[in-house]
Amino acid sequence: MTHALLPSGFHDRLPPLADAAARLEARVLEAAHAHGYERVDPPLAEFEDALAHRLKSTRAQDAVRFVDPVSQRTLAIRPDITAQVGRIAATRMGHHPRPVRLSYAGSVLRLRAGQLSPERERRQAGCELIGLDTVAAAREIVTVAVEALEAAGVTGISVDFTLPDLLGVLSAGPFPLGEASLDDLANRLDAKDAGGVAAIAPAYLPLIEAAGPFDAAHDRLCAFDAGGALTSRLDGLWKVAEAVRGRVALTLDPTERHGFEYQTWLGFSLFADGALGEIGRGGSYTIVHEDGSEEAAIGFSLYTDAIVAGGGEDARRRLFVPLGTDPALAAKLRGEGWVTVAALEAGDTPEAQLCTHVLLDGEVRPLAT
Repeated sequence: MTHALLPSGFHDRLPPLADAAARLEARVLEAAHAHGYERVDPPLAEFEDALAHRLKSTRAQDAVRFVDPVSQRTLAIRPDITAQVGRIAATRMGHHPRPVRLSYAGSVLRLRAGQLSPERERRQAGCELIGLDTVAAAREIVTVAVEALEAAGVTGISVDFTLPDLLGVLSAGPFPLGEASLDDLANRLDAKDAGGVAAIAPAYLPLIEAAGPFDAAHDRLCAFDAGGALTSRLDGLWKVAEAVRGRVALTLDPTERHGFEYQTWLGFSLFADGALGEIGRGGSYTIVHEDGSEEAAIGFSLYTDAIVAGGGEDARRRLFVPLGTDPALAAKLRGEGWVTVAALEAGDTPEAQLCTHVLLDGEVRPLAT
């Protein structure tokens, strides 16, 4: 047995990735602040019942729970920060004029890891706009998410939109399911199982084809919209996509629901070149207040570790400063953006200090590779 081992799903963040993650979060929060999103910093754990029921249609099923020795009540370590921001907006900032714009960054902990995402603890940063889930609010949130990723150096960004309440709207309107189960239909559509969908509710088969590049998928979905039940949603979705058209790749999968359990009319996933899987997710949702009243909101979360692992941050740029260098010169170079690493003894070398450049005769020179 060794004391150096960590539990499954946990890892240390070492240089240069830990520094890269910190810079990335700072750039994301700075981009959000430029749009009026002010930072909040909720605690790592809180009462389970408050965490589980703050967002409508969600549960803390993925939370690590324990009994607080002080209150003797069950606490939960947050698996997501969105519900905590909702609590702050509904209580501590309940008097604030709407909409409230808040940003955050911190660690979250999941009870179990997935096969495609084995990490149980990860860093999350994002923004929430509390009080509105209109098209204008959605356009702003998607724009801020894209600008935050661009500020962090992420390239090859794509946005995949979904309509989380689509099946509910259709089954309650033009395409009732009768004896069929909505969950069964959703599972078949998730799997793109045309035979299964045909056996349950053949009227929903066109939804399988209404996925792919945004414009073509949107056109197919509009053609499917018999009776106009989806007209307002589809018009709104088009306007949201227009906000970032030309800056990112756009796709649409209208029945995708994995990870969108508490979203209402709009959801979206974020992807980037070099990253495995999604690097962020967002959408509209509903906050439940203490008196049971409900409030619309919309926001996004970015997964810092996934972005850094995908190369969405600049690499080391360290300048070795030899022994005896004028401190004023080193200070000047730091002011120009260099990370200076000073030699502290005669035998020190740039290689030992993992430097990429060296200061020779007052000039910055790259190390030979």
